[in-house]
Amino acid sequence: MRSIKSTVASLILLAIFQGATHAAQRPNILFAIADDMSHASAYGYKFLDTPNFDRVARDGILFNRAYTPSSKCAPSRSVIITGRNPWQLEEAANHQPYFPAKFKSVVESLGEQGYFTGFTGKGWGPGNAGDRELTGTDYSQIKVKSTPASGINKIDYAANFDQFLKQKPNDRPFFFWYGCKEPHRGYEYQSGQKLGKKISDLDFSPKFWGDDERVQNDILDYAVEVEYFDMHLGRILKSIEAAGELDNTIVIVTSDNGMPFPRFKGHPYEHSTHLPLTIMWNGKIKQPGRQSDAFVSFIDFAPTFLQIAGVSQKKSGLQSIQGASLFDVFAGKPNNRNRLLTGRERNDIGRPHEQGYPVRSLHQGNFVYMHNFEPTRWPCGNPETGYRDTDGSPTKTFTLTQGAGSFEYEKCYGIRPREELYNLETDPECVSNLANLAMYAFMKEAMKSELFAELKKQGDPRMLGNGSVFDKYTHSKQAGYYEKFMANQKKKTPAKSSK
Repeated sequence: MRSIKSTVASLILLAIFQGATHAAQRPNILFAIADDMSHASAYGYKFLDTPNFDRVARDGILFNRAYTPSSKCAPSRSVIITGRNPWQLEEAANHQPYFPAKFKSVVESLGEQGYFTGFTGKGWGPGNAGDRELTGTDYSQIKVKSTPASGINKIDYAANFDQFLKQKPNDRPFFFWYGCKEPHRGYEYQSGQKLGKKISDLDFSPKFWGDDERVQNDILDYAVEVEYFDMHLGRILKSIEAAGELDNTIVIVTSDNGMPFPRFKGHPYEHSTHLPLTIMWNGKIKQPGRQSDAFVSFIDFAPTFLQIAGVSQKKSGLQSIQGASLFDVFAGKPNNRNRLLTGRERNDIGRPHEQGYPVRSLHQGNFVYMHNFEPTRWPCGNPETGYRDTDGSPTKTFTLTQGAGSFEYEKCYGIRPREELYNLETDPECVSNLANLAMYAFMKEAMKSELFAELKKQGDPRMLGNGSVFDKYTHSKQAGYYEKFMANQKKKTPAKSSK
Protein backbone atom coordinates (compact mmCIF):
# COMPACT_ATOMS: atom_id res chain seq x y z
CA MET A 1 0.00 0.00 0.00
CA ARG A 2 1.41 3.39 -0.99
CA SER A 3 2.20 5.86 1.76
CA ILE A 4 0.20 9.05 2.18
CA LYS A 5 3.38 11.04 1.42
CA SER A 6 3.88 9.12 -1.84
CA THR A 7 0.26 9.68 -2.86
CA VAL A 8 0.45 13.42 -2.12
CA ALA A 9 3.72 13.70 -4.06
CA SER A 10 2.13 11.96 -7.06
CA LEU A 11 -0.86 14.29 -6.96
CA ILE A 12 1.42 17.34 -6.82
CA LEU A 13 3.42 16.10 -9.82
CA LEU A 14 0.19 15.42 -11.71
CA ALA A 15 -1.05 18.94 -10.95
CA ILE A 16 2.22 20.45 -12.15
CA PHE A 17 2.09 18.36 -15.34
CA GLN A 18 -1.52 19.29 -16.01
CA GLY A 19 -0.74 22.97 -15.36
CA ALA A 20 2.18 22.89 -17.79
CA THR A 21 0.06 21.13 -20.40
CA HIS A 22 -2.68 23.75 -19.99
CA ALA A 23 -0.10 26.54 -20.42
CA ALA A 24 1.31 24.92 -23.54
CA GLN A 25 -2.15 24.52 -25.04
CA ARG A 26 -3.18 28.10 -24.44
CA PRO A 27 -2.94 30.07 -27.68
CA ASN A 28 0.06 32.20 -28.51
CA ILE A 29 -0.59 35.83 -29.42
CA LEU A 30 1.35 37.75 -32.07
CA PHE A 31 0.44 41.44 -32.06
CA ALA A 32 2.03 43.18 -35.05
CA ILE A 33 1.69 46.96 -34.96
CA ALA A 34 3.17 49.35 -37.50
CA ASP A 35 4.07 52.92 -36.56
CA ASP A 36 1.96 55.43 -38.56
CA MET A 37 0.49 53.15 -41.27
CA SER A 38 -2.80 53.81 -43.04
CA HIS A 39 -2.74 51.37 -45.97
CA ALA A 40 -2.46 47.75 -47.07
CA SER A 41 -2.96 46.26 -50.50
CA ALA A 42 -5.72 44.01 -49.12
CA TYR A 43 -7.90 47.14 -49.18
CA GLY A 44 -7.38 47.55 -52.91
CA TYR A 45 -4.51 50.03 -52.98
CA LYS A 46 -2.07 49.58 -55.86
CA PHE A 47 0.74 51.97 -54.86
CA LEU A 48 2.09 49.50 -52.30
CA ASP A 49 2.25 45.72 -51.88
CA THR A 50 1.68 44.00 -48.52
CA PRO A 51 1.45 40.27 -49.31
CA ASN A 52 1.85 39.15 -45.70
CA PHE A 53 -0.85 41.46 -44.35
CA ASP A 54 -2.97 40.21 -47.25
CA ARG A 55 -2.23 36.59 -46.34
CA VAL A 56 -3.51 37.15 -42.79
CA ALA A 57 -6.64 38.74 -44.28
CA ARG A 58 -7.11 35.86 -46.72
CA ASP A 59 -6.88 33.29 -43.92
CA GLY A 60 -8.72 35.35 -41.33
CA ILE A 61 -10.84 38.52 -41.17
CA LEU A 62 -10.25 41.88 -42.84
CA PHE A 63 -11.80 44.68 -40.79
CA ASN A 64 -13.24 47.67 -42.64
CA ARG A 65 -14.11 49.80 -39.61
CA ALA A 66 -11.29 49.58 -37.08
CA TYR A 67 -10.44 52.78 -35.19
CA THR A 68 -7.99 54.03 -32.64
CA PRO A 69 -9.64 56.32 -30.08
CA SER A 70 -6.61 58.68 -30.33
CA SER A 71 -4.41 58.94 -33.40
CA LYS A 72 -1.03 59.58 -31.79
CA CYS A 73 1.50 56.93 -30.74
CA ALA A 74 1.50 57.06 -26.93
CA PRO A 75 -2.24 57.52 -26.26
CA SER A 76 -3.16 54.95 -28.92
CA ARG A 77 -0.81 52.38 -27.39
CA SER A 78 -2.07 53.25 -23.90
CA VAL A 79 -5.57 52.37 -25.06
CA ILE A 80 -4.41 49.03 -26.50
CA ILE A 81 -2.73 47.84 -23.31
CA THR A 82 -5.48 48.98 -20.90
CA GLY A 83 -8.78 48.53 -22.77
CA ARG A 84 -9.83 52.03 -21.70
CA ASN A 85 -10.48 55.19 -23.71
CA PRO A 86 -7.89 57.99 -23.47
CA TRP A 87 -10.13 60.22 -21.37
CA GLN A 88 -10.27 57.37 -18.84
CA LEU A 89 -6.48 57.18 -18.52
CA GLU A 90 -5.56 60.47 -16.85
CA GLU A 91 -2.21 61.74 -18.21
CA ALA A 92 -1.91 58.75 -20.55
CA ALA A 93 -4.47 60.56 -22.74
CA ASN A 94 -1.58 62.82 -23.77
CA HIS A 95 1.40 62.19 -26.01
CA GLN A 96 4.77 61.61 -24.26
CA PRO A 97 3.18 61.35 -20.80
CA TYR A 98 4.21 59.81 -17.53
CA PHE A 99 2.28 56.54 -17.58
CA PRO A 100 0.11 56.35 -14.42
CA ALA A 101 1.19 53.66 -11.97
CA LYS A 102 -2.45 52.82 -11.19
CA PHE A 103 -3.12 51.34 -14.65
CA LYS A 104 -1.89 47.81 -15.28
CA SER A 105 -0.96 46.71 -18.79
CA VAL A 106 -2.70 43.65 -20.22
CA VAL A 107 0.75 42.32 -21.20
CA GLU A 108 1.91 42.63 -17.58
CA SER A 109 -1.18 40.68 -16.59
CA LEU A 110 -0.57 37.95 -19.17
CA GLY A 111 2.98 37.61 -17.85
CA GLU A 112 1.62 37.07 -14.35
CA GLN A 113 -0.72 34.42 -15.76
CA GLY A 114 2.04 32.31 -17.28
CA TYR A 115 2.64 33.87 -20.69
CA PHE A 116 6.19 34.45 -21.91
CA THR A 117 6.08 38.08 -23.05
CA GLY A 118 8.33 40.26 -25.16
CA PHE A 119 8.51 42.90 -27.84
CA THR A 120 10.83 44.22 -30.50
CA GLY A 121 11.18 47.76 -31.80
CA LYS A 122 8.59 50.11 -30.35
CA GLY A 123 6.43 48.94 -27.49
CA TRP A 124 4.48 51.47 -25.48
CA GLY A 125 5.59 55.06 -25.95
CA PRO A 126 6.95 57.56 -26.34
CA GLY A 127 6.76 58.56 -22.71
CA ASN A 128 7.99 57.59 -19.27
CA ALA A 129 6.78 54.39 -17.58
CA GLY A 130 9.75 53.99 -15.26
CA ASP A 131 11.18 50.47 -15.32
CA ARG A 132 7.87 48.76 -16.09
CA GLU A 133 7.73 46.34 -19.02
CA LEU A 134 4.36 47.43 -20.36
CA THR A 135 4.73 45.28 -23.50
CA GLY A 136 7.11 42.63 -22.16
CA THR A 137 10.89 42.25 -22.29
CA ASP A 138 12.73 44.18 -25.00
CA TYR A 139 14.22 42.08 -27.82
CA SER A 140 15.75 44.74 -30.08
CA GLN A 141 19.48 44.09 -29.85
CA ILE A 142 20.01 42.30 -33.19
CA LYS A 143 20.57 44.70 -36.09
CA VAL A 144 20.69 44.47 -39.88
CA LYS A 145 23.69 45.71 -41.82
CA SER A 146 21.66 47.64 -44.37
CA THR A 147 18.10 48.68 -45.15
CA PRO A 148 16.29 49.53 -48.42
CA ALA A 149 16.22 53.24 -47.50
CA SER A 150 18.30 55.36 -45.16
CA GLY A 151 15.34 56.39 -42.99
CA ILE A 152 14.57 52.81 -41.95
CA ASN A 153 15.58 51.65 -38.47
CA LYS A 154 18.26 48.94 -38.36
CA ILE A 155 16.54 46.71 -35.82
CA ASP A 156 16.21 43.22 -37.28
CA TYR A 157 12.68 42.67 -36.02
CA ALA A 158 12.32 39.10 -37.28
CA ALA A 159 15.72 37.97 -35.99
CA ASN A 160 14.88 39.39 -32.59
CA PHE A 161 11.61 37.45 -32.62
CA ASP A 162 13.60 34.29 -33.37
CA GLN A 163 15.78 35.03 -30.34
CA PHE A 164 12.63 35.46 -28.23
CA LEU A 165 11.28 32.14 -29.51
CA LYS A 166 14.53 30.34 -28.63
CA GLN A 167 14.37 31.62 -25.07
CA LYS A 168 10.69 30.76 -24.58
CA PRO A 169 10.21 27.80 -22.20
CA ASN A 170 8.47 24.89 -23.91
CA ASP A 171 5.66 24.79 -21.35
CA ARG A 172 4.61 28.44 -21.76
CA PRO A 173 2.55 30.19 -24.43
CA PHE A 174 3.86 33.47 -25.77
CA PHE A 175 2.64 37.01 -26.25
CA PHE A 176 4.88 38.92 -28.65
CA TRP A 177 4.50 42.57 -29.65
CA TYR A 178 6.11 43.15 -33.04
CA GLY A 179 6.42 46.94 -32.85
CA CYS A 180 7.89 48.00 -36.16
CA LYS A 181 9.21 51.59 -36.16
CA GLU A 182 8.17 52.03 -39.77
CA PRO A 183 6.64 53.86 -41.57
CA HIS A 184 7.35 56.57 -38.98
CA ARG A 185 9.38 59.46 -40.35
CA GLY A 186 11.90 60.40 -41.56
CA TYR A 187 12.03 59.03 -45.10
CA GLU A 188 14.80 58.99 -47.66
CA TYR A 189 13.47 61.36 -50.31
CA GLN A 190 12.71 59.59 -53.62
CA SER A 191 13.55 56.18 -52.15
CA GLY A 192 10.29 54.99 -53.70
CA GLN A 193 11.38 55.86 -57.22
CA LYS A 194 14.88 54.52 -56.53
CA LEU A 195 13.30 51.15 -55.66
CA GLY A 196 11.16 51.04 -58.79
CA LYS A 197 7.94 52.77 -57.75
CA LYS A 198 6.32 55.21 -60.15
CA ILE A 199 4.23 58.29 -59.58
CA SER A 200 1.83 56.86 -62.13
CA ASP A 201 1.21 53.96 -59.68
CA LEU A 202 -0.35 56.31 -57.11
CA ASP A 203 -4.01 55.64 -56.45
CA PHE A 204 -4.15 57.60 -53.21
CA SER A 205 -3.59 61.35 -52.83
CA PRO A 206 -6.07 63.49 -50.84
CA LYS A 207 -6.92 66.77 -52.49
CA PHE A 208 -5.95 68.83 -49.42
CA TRP A 209 -2.28 67.94 -50.09
CA GLY A 210 -2.40 69.45 -53.56
CA ASP A 211 -1.01 68.09 -56.81
CA ASP A 212 2.76 68.35 -56.54
CA GLU A 213 5.61 66.00 -57.41
CA ARG A 214 7.21 66.44 -53.96
CA VAL A 215 4.01 65.26 -52.30
CA GLN A 216 3.71 62.33 -54.69
CA ASN A 217 7.28 61.24 -53.98
CA ASP A 218 6.62 61.57 -50.25
CA ILE A 219 3.74 59.09 -50.53
CA LEU A 220 5.88 56.64 -52.51
CA ASP A 221 8.65 56.90 -49.89
CA TYR A 222 6.06 56.12 -47.20
CA ALA A 223 5.01 53.05 -49.20
CA VAL A 224 8.59 51.70 -49.10
CA GLU A 225 8.49 51.69 -45.31
CA VAL A 226 5.04 50.09 -45.14
CA GLU A 227 6.41 47.27 -47.29
CA TYR A 228 9.39 46.91 -44.93
CA PHE A 229 7.02 46.36 -42.01
CA ASP A 230 5.20 43.75 -44.07
CA MET A 231 8.42 41.96 -45.05
CA HIS A 232 9.39 41.39 -41.41
CA LEU A 233 5.84 40.26 -40.66
CA GLY A 234 6.30 37.57 -43.30
CA ARG A 235 9.57 36.41 -41.78
CA ILE A 236 7.98 36.21 -38.32
CA LEU A 237 5.06 34.17 -39.65
CA LYS A 238 7.51 31.75 -41.31
CA SER A 239 9.34 31.31 -38.00
CA ILE A 240 6.11 30.53 -36.15
CA GLU A 241 5.15 28.09 -38.89
CA ALA A 242 8.56 26.39 -38.77
CA ALA A 243 8.20 25.98 -35.01
CA GLY A 244 4.87 24.21 -35.57
CA GLU A 245 3.02 26.92 -33.64
CA LEU A 246 1.00 28.72 -36.32
CA ASP A 247 -2.20 26.74 -35.74
CA ASN A 248 -2.01 27.65 -32.06
CA THR A 249 -1.25 31.35 -32.63
CA ILE A 250 -3.67 34.22 -33.15
CA VAL A 251 -2.12 36.86 -35.43
CA ILE A 252 -3.31 40.47 -35.17
CA VAL A 253 -1.91 43.07 -37.59
CA THR A 254 -2.65 46.78 -37.38
CA SER A 255 -1.12 50.24 -36.87
CA ASP A 256 -1.20 52.73 -34.01
CA ASN A 257 -2.43 55.76 -35.99
CA GLY A 258 -2.67 57.28 -39.43
CA MET A 259 0.25 58.03 -41.75
CA PRO A 260 2.53 60.95 -40.71
CA PHE A 261 1.12 63.50 -43.11
CA PRO A 262 -0.90 66.72 -42.63
CA ARG A 263 -4.49 66.22 -41.40
CA PHE A 264 -3.77 62.54 -40.75
CA LYS A 265 -1.62 61.49 -37.79
CA GLY A 266 -2.72 63.13 -34.56
CA HIS A 267 -6.07 64.39 -35.80
CA PRO A 268 -9.65 63.17 -35.32
CA TYR A 269 -10.57 62.76 -38.98
CA GLU A 270 -11.41 59.56 -40.83
CA HIS A 271 -7.95 59.03 -42.32
CA SER A 272 -6.39 59.73 -38.92
CA THR A 273 -8.25 57.25 -36.73
CA HIS A 274 -9.54 54.65 -39.23
CA LEU A 275 -6.80 52.02 -39.51
CA PRO A 276 -5.99 48.75 -41.25
CA LEU A 277 -6.70 45.64 -39.17
CA THR A 278 -6.65 41.96 -39.97
CA ILE A 279 -6.79 38.94 -37.64
CA MET A 280 -5.99 35.28 -38.36
CA TRP A 281 -6.58 32.36 -36.01
CA ASN A 282 -6.62 28.98 -37.70
CA GLY A 283 -9.67 26.91 -36.82
CA LYS A 284 -11.12 29.55 -34.51
CA ILE A 285 -12.50 32.07 -37.00
CA LYS A 286 -15.76 31.28 -38.75
CA GLN A 287 -15.62 31.60 -42.55
CA PRO A 288 -12.00 32.75 -42.90
CA GLY A 289 -11.38 35.11 -45.78
CA ARG A 290 -14.39 37.30 -45.01
CA GLN A 291 -14.57 41.03 -44.33
CA SER A 292 -16.25 42.61 -41.33
CA ASP A 293 -18.02 45.99 -41.21
CA ALA A 294 -18.36 45.86 -37.42
CA PHE A 295 -17.09 48.95 -35.62
CA VAL A 296 -13.94 47.90 -33.76
CA SER A 297 -12.11 50.15 -31.30
CA PHE A 298 -8.62 49.61 -29.97
CA ILE A 299 -10.15 49.36 -26.49
CA ASP A 300 -11.37 45.93 -27.68
CA PHE A 301 -7.87 44.41 -27.92
CA ALA A 302 -7.17 44.02 -24.18
CA PRO A 303 -10.37 42.08 -23.36
CA THR A 304 -9.76 39.95 -26.47
CA PHE A 305 -6.24 39.08 -25.27
CA LEU A 306 -7.60 38.11 -21.86
CA GLN A 307 -10.30 35.87 -23.33
CA ILE A 308 -7.76 34.19 -25.62
CA ALA A 309 -5.62 33.45 -22.56
CA GLY A 310 -8.58 32.28 -20.48
CA VAL A 311 -8.06 35.03 -17.92
CA SER A 312 -11.09 36.76 -16.42
CA GLN A 313 -11.08 40.54 -16.28
CA LYS A 314 -11.40 40.34 -12.50
CA LYS A 315 -8.36 38.08 -12.24
CA SER A 316 -6.38 40.21 -14.70
CA GLY A 317 -5.94 43.07 -12.24
CA LEU A 318 -6.76 45.62 -14.93
CA GLN A 319 -8.96 48.53 -13.93
CA SER A 320 -12.50 48.44 -15.32
CA ILE A 321 -12.19 47.70 -19.04
CA GLN A 322 -14.32 49.76 -21.40
CA GLY A 323 -13.84 47.61 -24.52
CA ALA A 324 -15.50 44.35 -25.54
CA SER A 325 -13.83 41.13 -26.68
CA LEU A 326 -13.87 40.45 -30.43
CA PHE A 327 -14.93 36.83 -30.02
CA ASP A 328 -18.41 37.68 -31.30
CA VAL A 329 -16.85 38.83 -34.58
CA PHE A 330 -14.65 35.73 -34.75
CA ALA A 331 -17.78 33.59 -34.41
CA GLY A 332 -19.59 35.50 -37.15
CA LYS A 333 -22.43 36.57 -34.88
CA PRO A 334 -24.85 39.31 -36.02
CA ASN A 335 -23.18 42.70 -36.02
CA ASN A 336 -24.24 44.75 -32.99
CA ARG A 337 -21.18 47.00 -33.13
CA ASN A 338 -22.70 50.08 -34.71
CA ARG A 339 -20.88 52.99 -33.10
CA LEU A 340 -17.69 54.04 -31.33
CA LEU A 341 -15.99 57.07 -29.80
CA THR A 342 -12.69 58.74 -30.63
CA GLY A 343 -10.96 61.91 -29.46
CA ARG A 344 -7.72 63.64 -28.59
CA GLU A 345 -6.06 65.72 -25.92
CA ARG A 346 -2.48 67.06 -25.95
CA ASN A 347 -0.72 65.36 -28.83
CA ASP A 348 2.37 67.50 -29.09
CA ILE A 349 4.04 70.57 -27.71
CA GLY A 350 3.78 73.95 -29.39
CA ARG A 351 0.97 75.84 -27.63
CA PRO A 352 1.17 78.14 -24.59
CA HIS A 353 0.97 76.59 -21.11
CA GLU A 354 1.10 72.95 -22.32
CA GLN A 355 -2.31 73.32 -23.97
CA GLY A 356 -3.74 70.51 -26.05
CA TYR A 357 -6.48 70.48 -28.64
CA PRO A 358 -9.36 68.57 -27.05
CA VAL A 359 -11.81 66.79 -29.34
CA ARG A 360 -14.42 64.06 -28.86
CA SER A 361 -16.15 62.29 -31.74
CA LEU A 362 -19.00 59.86 -32.26
CA HIS A 363 -18.86 57.53 -35.26
CA GLN A 364 -22.25 56.10 -36.11
CA GLY A 365 -23.26 54.53 -39.40
CA ASN A 366 -21.70 56.59 -42.19
CA PHE A 367 -21.51 59.78 -40.13
CA VAL A 368 -19.09 61.23 -37.64
CA TYR A 369 -19.85 64.12 -35.28
CA MET A 370 -16.88 65.99 -33.78
CA HIS A 371 -16.90 68.44 -30.90
CA ASN A 372 -13.88 70.75 -30.59
CA PHE A 373 -13.83 72.01 -27.00
CA GLU A 374 -11.29 74.81 -27.59
CA PRO A 375 -11.93 76.03 -31.16
CA THR A 376 -9.88 79.23 -30.73
CA ARG A 377 -6.68 77.17 -30.34
CA TRP A 378 -4.57 76.11 -33.30
CA PRO A 379 -5.31 72.42 -34.07
CA CYS A 380 -1.73 71.64 -35.17
CA GLY A 381 0.12 73.74 -32.63
CA ASN A 382 0.83 77.43 -32.91
CA PRO A 383 2.28 78.94 -36.13
CA GLU A 384 5.17 80.58 -34.27
CA THR A 385 6.43 77.19 -33.07
CA GLY A 386 6.03 75.56 -36.46
CA TYR A 387 2.73 73.64 -36.20
CA ARG A 388 4.46 70.96 -34.14
CA ASP A 389 1.45 68.64 -34.22
CA THR A 390 2.24 67.78 -37.85
CA ASP A 391 5.49 65.94 -38.63
CA GLY A 392 8.00 67.72 -40.82
CA SER A 393 7.94 66.48 -44.42
CA PRO A 394 7.95 67.56 -48.08
CA THR A 395 4.15 67.42 -47.90
CA LYS A 396 4.06 69.72 -44.88
CA THR A 397 6.43 72.15 -46.60
CA PHE A 398 4.34 72.24 -49.76
CA THR A 399 0.98 72.69 -48.02
CA LEU A 400 2.35 75.46 -45.80
CA THR A 401 3.82 77.36 -48.75
CA GLN A 402 0.36 77.55 -50.32
CA GLY A 403 -0.34 80.18 -47.65
CA ALA A 404 -3.20 81.11 -45.35
CA GLY A 405 -6.51 81.15 -47.17
CA SER A 406 -5.58 78.38 -49.59
CA PHE A 407 -7.56 75.14 -49.50
CA GLU A 408 -4.46 73.13 -48.58
CA TYR A 409 -3.41 75.39 -45.71
CA GLU A 410 -6.86 75.84 -44.19
CA LYS A 411 -7.72 72.14 -44.22
CA CYS A 412 -4.33 71.07 -42.85
CA TYR A 413 -3.56 73.83 -40.33
CA GLY A 414 -6.42 76.36 -40.08
CA ILE A 415 -8.65 77.19 -37.13
CA ARG A 416 -11.65 74.87 -36.92
CA PRO A 417 -15.27 75.41 -35.82
CA ARG A 418 -16.63 74.05 -32.55
CA GLU A 419 -18.77 71.43 -34.31
CA GLU A 420 -18.08 69.28 -37.35
CA LEU A 421 -20.29 66.68 -39.03
CA TYR A 422 -19.27 64.57 -42.02
CA ASN A 423 -20.85 61.93 -44.24
CA LEU A 424 -18.02 59.43 -44.62
CA GLU A 425 -19.69 57.57 -47.47
CA THR A 426 -19.61 60.62 -49.74
CA ASP A 427 -16.82 62.59 -48.05
CA PRO A 428 -14.16 60.28 -46.52
CA GLU A 429 -11.64 63.14 -46.56
CA CYS A 430 -13.91 65.14 -44.21
CA VAL A 431 -13.72 68.42 -46.11
CA SER A 432 -17.45 69.32 -46.39
CA ASN A 433 -18.69 70.20 -42.91
CA LEU A 434 -22.46 69.60 -42.60
CA ALA A 435 -22.80 70.88 -39.04
CA ASN A 436 -24.41 74.21 -39.94
CA LEU A 437 -26.83 72.90 -42.57
CA ALA A 438 -30.48 72.98 -41.48
CA MET A 439 -31.22 69.58 -43.00
CA TYR A 440 -28.69 67.99 -40.62
CA ALA A 441 -29.62 69.94 -37.50
CA PHE A 442 -31.63 67.12 -35.92
CA MET A 443 -28.94 64.52 -36.63
CA LYS A 444 -26.21 66.76 -35.27
CA GLU A 445 -28.05 67.42 -32.00
CA ALA A 446 -28.97 63.75 -31.59
CA MET A 447 -25.36 62.64 -32.12
CA LYS A 448 -24.03 65.34 -29.80
CA SER A 449 -26.47 64.30 -27.05
CA GLU A 450 -25.55 60.65 -27.45
CA LEU A 451 -21.82 61.45 -27.43
CA PHE A 452 -22.00 63.62 -24.33
CA ALA A 453 -24.20 61.12 -22.48
CA GLU A 454 -21.74 58.32 -23.15
CA LEU A 455 -18.73 60.46 -22.18
CA LYS A 456 -20.42 61.41 -18.92
CA LYS A 457 -21.11 57.74 -18.26
CA GLN A 458 -17.43 56.98 -18.85
CA GLY A 459 -16.31 59.68 -16.42
CA ASP A 460 -14.68 61.97 -18.97
CA PRO A 461 -13.34 65.08 -17.15
CA ARG A 462 -14.51 67.16 -20.14
CA MET A 463 -18.07 66.34 -19.09
CA LEU A 464 -17.47 66.87 -15.38
CA GLY A 465 -16.17 70.44 -15.45
CA ASN A 466 -12.53 69.42 -15.06
CA GLY A 467 -11.35 69.18 -18.67
CA SER A 468 -8.41 71.52 -18.10
CA VAL A 469 -6.71 68.76 -16.09
CA PHE A 470 -5.30 67.33 -19.33
CA ASP A 471 -3.40 70.59 -19.95
CA LYS A 472 -1.92 70.45 -16.45
CA TYR A 473 -0.26 67.05 -16.80
CA THR A 474 3.51 67.37 -17.26
CA HIS A 475 5.12 66.54 -20.58
CA SER A 476 7.71 63.81 -19.90
CA LYS A 477 10.46 65.29 -22.09
CA GLN A 478 9.90 68.92 -23.05
CA ALA A 479 7.77 70.56 -20.39
CA GLY A 480 7.35 74.31 -20.95
CA TYR A 481 8.49 74.02 -24.55
CA TYR A 482 6.44 76.95 -25.86
CA GLU A 483 7.66 79.41 -23.24
CA LYS A 484 11.30 78.30 -23.63
CA PHE A 485 11.03 78.52 -27.43
CA MET A 486 9.57 82.04 -27.35
CA ALA A 487 12.18 83.22 -24.82
CA ASN A 488 14.93 81.88 -27.06
CA GLN A 489 13.40 83.59 -30.10
CA LYS A 490 13.32 86.86 -28.17
CA LYS A 491 17.05 86.52 -27.40
CA LYS A 492 17.78 86.00 -31.10
CA THR A 493 15.85 89.10 -32.15
CA PRO A 494 18.15 92.15 -32.28
CA ALA A 495 17.01 95.15 -30.28
CA LYS A 496 15.44 97.94 -32.35
CA SER A 497 17.44 101.13 -32.77
CA SER A 498 16.24 104.10 -30.75
CA LYS A 499 16.86 106.38 -33.73
